[in-house]
Amino acid sequence: MTTGTATPYRSGLRGGRDGFACLLHAEWTKFRTVRGWMIGMVVAALVTVLLGLLSASGSHSSCGGPNDVCPAVPVGPGGEAVDDKFYFVHRSLTGDGSITARVNSMTGRIRKPDVTPGVRDVVNGVVPWAKAGVMVKDGTRQGSAYSATMVTGGHGVRMQYNFTGDVAGRPGGVSKESPRWLRLTRSGEELTGYESADGTHWTRVGVARPAGLPVTVQVGLFVASPGDLTVRRADFGGSIEQNRFAEATAVFDQVSLQGKVSSGTWSRDDIGVTESPDGSLHHPGGFEESGGRYTVTGVGDIAPLADGQRIENTLSGALTGLIVVIVVAVMFITAEYGRGMIRTSLLASPRRGRVPAAKAVVVGAVTFVAGLAAAGVVVPVGKRILRANGNYVLPVSPLTEVRVVVGFAALLAVAAVFALALGALFRHSVAAVTAAIVVIVVPHILATASVLPVGVAQWLLRLTPAAGFAIQQSLPEYPQVLGNYAPSAGYYPLAPWAGLAVFCGYAALALGLAVLRIRRRDA
Repeated sequence: MTTGTATPYRSGLRGGRDGFACLLHAEWTKFRTVRGWMIGMVVAALVTVLLGLLSASGSHSSCGGPNDVCPAVPVGPGGEAVDDKFYFVHRSLTGDGSITARVNSMTGRIRKPDVTPGVRDVVNGVVPWAKAGVMVKDGTRQGSAYSATMVTGGHGVRMQYNFTGDVAGRPGGVSKESPRWLRLTRSGEELTGYESADGTHWTRVGVARPAGLPVTVQVGLFVASPGDLTVRRADFGGSIEQNRFAEATAVFDQVSLQGKVSSGTWSRDDIGVTESPDGSLHHPGGFEESGGRYTVTGVGDIAPLADGQRIENTLSGALTGLIVVIVVAVMFITAEYGRGMIRTSLLASPRRGRVPAAKAVVVGAVTFVAGLAAAGVVVPVGKRILRANGNYVLPVSPLTEVRVVVGFAALLAVAAVFALALGALFRHSVAAVTAAIVVIVVPHILATASVLPVGVAQWLLRLTPAAGFAIQQSLPEYPQVLGNYAPSAGYYPLAPWAGLAVFCGYAALALGLAVLRIRRRDA
């Protein structure tokens, strides 16, 4: 009798990286040979593009008659759209120097909702971000570089520069009983803001180095007052914003200038003032000088602008495309359970956890490519359509636009991995697809449709996988600008990459649970 040693079975797949690479190739071969899955990814990209372009084509805007041309929107030094409207009393300053002034009072008027139809309800008061102070600016062109030290209606002393920069000083308002001294000093490219309660003891507020300031600048007093913004929920979802007229008036005295300053009288400019249809100025500011006292009245704001279309508005087909991706990703794994082929796939790898991991890589990569192609088309083309229809599309930096496009592709890819993991957990297509839609799509719709209180909506977008949609937000929230910072207005409670990270965490957790279940039940 001949005896010998039995040779144990060894998988044909090589271990380590080579083994996983072969597994990836096998899963990719499965995916591309099933025509329905490939068609599904193409459909997801197409519906994202077509619905986005259809929405852009249906959005029209005008500034009066069909032949009227909308005024150009100012652009700040950083390339962002800005609101640059205020009253400016100024002189030329060449080289280094400073301006010092005491703000004795700041009063104003605010239009409230009319109690009696046709009768204006105007009350005394100032809005929280009304501002008055001293400024250094590159001329009087809207959007030019500047730095200012100011008192505000409800946020104390601030130093602001180039529209997006904001540094807080001491809290508290200004009144005849409690005036505030302000100073702004230029030394080379550096501007330093100071405040004082008595004109003797000074506290530094902040330092700014606004790019683009020439040797000769304009230095002086300014006043601005943004409108009184209120937001209410509409009867059938959504929200209604009302931005009503508000103006502010500040009284300055003990104004002094240091440095090479132009002589003569003060120049005065109502920066950004517009004309009414009859040719008169619409809500003009004003200036009066008497015995060393300067009374300045202004309306408008000096801040980033958020009123306009955004590049992410072109991704209105994202939810539909996302649902298609979810269906394809779930079918990619549940089809094998339905046909009883999952054991064959698991036997192909000595480590069972590698199979769902390989499937996740494949479906995530394919989805990312499809999403990148869709966003790469619909965002730039949608922008052109919106502009052709008279809409103003708020400009963003090239890096922000790339982040929105790539981030959208990443959002779809993470959703695909998450849906695949749910498919492995539920092992039933309908249950997995339903679960994915309930935890991803539904929270996003509820949070952005104004059917929930803002606080609840924000928590939904912090704690659920829907947090990932934050990656699409192109404009940040500016604390120094009064706005409707709600999910219904396109603002998410988490930063773009932080929101996507939350979604990635859910996908990783779901995939880990799926691997654990496969190891236990399919052993």
